[in-house]
Amino acid sequence: MSEQAGRKLGRQKRLSADHIRKLEENAPRTGRPYITLEQFREIEAALLARGYGDMINWSENVEPPRDCGVFAREAIYVICNGGMRVAIANAIFRKCMRALRRRRSVMEVYGHPGKAAAIDHIWAHRKVLFEAYKVAKNKIAFLETLPWIGPTTRYHLAKNLSLNVVKPDVHIMRLAKGEGSTARRMCERLAILTGYRAATIDVILWRACADGFLNSKEFGSLPWNEVFNPLPPPR
Repeated sequence: MSEQAGRKLGRQKRLSADHIRKLEENAPRTGRPYITLEQFREIEAALLARGYGDMINWSENVEPPRDCGVFAREAIYVICNGGMRVAIANAIFRKCMRALRRRRSVMEVYGHPGKAAAIDHIWAHRKVLFEAYKVAKNKIAFLETLPWIGPTTRYHLAKNLSLNVVKPDVHIMRLAKGEGSTARRMCERLAILTGYRAATIDVILWRACADGFLNSKEFGSLPWNEVFNPLPPPR
């Protein structure tokens, strides 16, 4: 996928050069560096070169859960994912869902008693929980009431349920701190500049850091060409 095609994945706004300049002038006035539109486009291009266009497209177009089953599965996936590598988490998630569809307890297939009990509870009460979620005025706060969903993982779940929020992951927090800003403000600023959802900005920045070509730990203390150093795209 080309860089140009990738950019069309977002709901891009046609901003004039003057508008962009004014927006960047309103970036954190702390004397610290901040991620400019040009720098963000470099990050975006590096992700697209690595084949992450589908990830960006998913984040831009994720839909709310259509029924209680989808709602419960998303919650269960986030619980399985916590503290685990994606490949391992996906395998555990599949085992859990097979057990639940066979009307068996997850305790039989998952060796983590706390998480297994939480998954059994969410699946057993999925209809009631989904209805409560739909009418909740503060959906983020409601998600934290689910068993084994905490103050950080609630944002992971919220994003998977299509809410336009920013997860305060360690990489995102480091980047925001480097700017002298907050995770939400940083992502919302870049969302205005790019036309992407703030949740998508979060995904793009997190993936760049997770893949190691954007150094969140040193951002704000080293020049851009030392914190951003993408490797050649994989063949």
